[in-house]
Amino acid sequence: MSEVVTFRAKLPNVDVLWAVIARQGRVTRIADVHGTRLAAEADREWRARQVKAYASFIIGEQRPLLEYSIRPIKRAELPRTWRPLPALGILRGASL
Repeated sequence: MSEVVTFRAKLPNVDVLWAVIARQGRVTRIADVHGTRLAAEADREWRARQVKAYASFIIGEQRPLLEYSIRPIKRAELPRTWRPLPALGILRGASL
């Protein structure tokens, strides 16, 4: 008699996400969320490079430079109407 045995790998806690946090002056918002810290770190670095490339323009507009960081968040912490922020949305007149 043969029996099929299945093994289930322990899945990562999908309730915890990694958020890229955007800060401009005193305003802080969640810019994007990722399933892994590595993906969030890559996104944060890309956004920081974009800000650095346009730093003179942002300063010329008399706006504070955007700063990005990452931190773990729970899925329940995301507002229902949350949408990802473009890296340089302020160039189109949008603000955080």
